[in-house]
Amino acid sequence: MARADLFLFNPHHASLRKAKAPQRETIFFDRAELSLLLGLYGRMVARGLWRDYAIGHDHQRAVFSVFRRASEVPLYRIVKEPALAGRQGLYRLVAASGMILHRGGELAPVLKRAEGKSWVRDALFAAKG
Repeated sequence: MARADLFLFNPHHASLRKAKAPQRETIFFDRAELSLLLGLYGRMVARGLWRDYAIGHDHQRAVFSVFRRASEVPLYRIVKEPALAGRQGLYRLVAASGMILHRGGELAPVLKRAEGKSWVRDALFAAKG
């Protein structure tokens, strides 16, 4: 048998490796954003307006939800969605009804809207309903 007739099998050869699916980056709130969010949450808990929160994230957005009671729908959702950063703003404040109350490229102005008395009063009346 001639040397050219031999087939050498290399399981690590590049042509035999499976192509990996592109990894989607998961969106999270960073430390500074969480500090702002939890600071607001603490102030609102001290006022007796909010009682619980939840944080969710996936490859499209990160969501910080606040609740009046643990068994209810979220009173507010603060959403970070990088895909909308250039068009509508990275952050948005969403009411329980799904209405977008405020959008912005920075988190602090969006959170000021959530802390404002008129939004809180409207949300409390809607919750009592």
